[in-house]
Amino acid sequence: MSSTWGKNIQLSIFGESHGPEIGVIISGLPAGLKLDMAEIRHHLSRRAPGQSALSTPRKEADEPIFKSGILNDITTGAPLCICFKNTDTKSHHYNEMASLMRPGHSDYPAQVKYNGHNDIRGGGHFSGRLTAPMVAAGSICRQFLRQKGIEVYAHISAIAGINDAPTDWVQPDLAALAVLRQKEFAALSDTQGKKMKTAILDAKQNLNSVGGTVECIAVGVPAGLGSPMFRNAESVVSSFLYAVPAVKGVSFGSGFDCTCMTGEENNDTYYLDGGVKTHTNHCGGILGGITNGMPIVVHTAFKPTPTIGKEQRTFDIHTMQEGVLAGKGRHDPCIVPRAVVVVESALAISLMDLWLDEYPESI
Repeated sequence: MSSTWGKNIQLSIFGESHGPEIGVIISGLPAGLKLDMAEIRHHLSRRAPGQSALSTPRKEADEPIFKSGILNDITTGAPLCICFKNTDTKSHHYNEMASLMRPGHSDYPAQVKYNGHNDIRGGGHFSGRLTAPMVAAGSICRQFLRQKGIEVYAHISAIAGINDAPTDWVQPDLAALAVLRQKEFAALSDTQGKKMKTAILDAKQNLNSVGGTVECIAVGVPAGLGSPMFRNAESVVSSFLYAVPAVKGVSFGSGFDCTCMTGEENNDTYYLDGGVKTHTNHCGGILGGITNGMPIVVHTAFKPTPTIGKEQRTFDIHTMQEGVLAGKGRHDPCIVPRAVVVVESALAISLMDLWLDEYPESI
């Protein structure tokens, strides 16, 4: 089981949803980076469960415990280890699901791959619980990027087919996006956000779930990060985003919509204004796998939470008989609201990894 990612910044995620603790070891951080602990805790609180009726009622403090790589809140250059205690586990909910495979979940392929030894409690190592270490690491990387003039923002772009207000991909409203970091529900339009909340609560009441998308924008990214082929900016960012549980799609700029455009419509024409800029940003800030200096725009699609209370047809992996399962446990009726900061973190980590390709001694 591989849970290590990165070239210059290497992350190793460990733990299971109902194990004693989870965490991350980060290698490659430069020495001398002063960390704002309050900011790290704030981003963790944006992801934390049990804060509203829109999320799982599981309560976890998500207090980061730094075990190495830091002294007086400054990175030492050694591998940095952060742990989180799991304190609110109710593993008995998963007794029945140890044999009845949950539709839409990792249960069956994981049972096959690991010969039934995988931890199914709360999803084990496949759980969204493992995004807490990702957010901690992303919070550190975004502090590094800020020193280089790069900021990362995100919002809920759609839930259950309900779209948020659009953003300007050329000159995004940074003030409006920054406000979302303090909001309980990160939609630009309160009217549309209210409709999304209603759709989530309706799904919850009906023992069901809904999915959606997150739009993430990075500004201040210089031209020249990334390379063609296998180290291109899109593939590096996508490789991390696809490690986030429940992600089923990643696109940049206009994404699949460009297939309905002509070349004239899709091309981002250039102009000079104290530097090279484009009138539009259909490419999402990346051409030929290399950043072009315009905002990075990435969309991430999340499937509906697979564990739902409705009865669904399945099978018992021990008896190989068909059966029916109604999922138990505590699960988000929609993953998207808590995933906004996770997507921001994934983009920040990826951009720092790409930055260090070009500027390996940077601090």
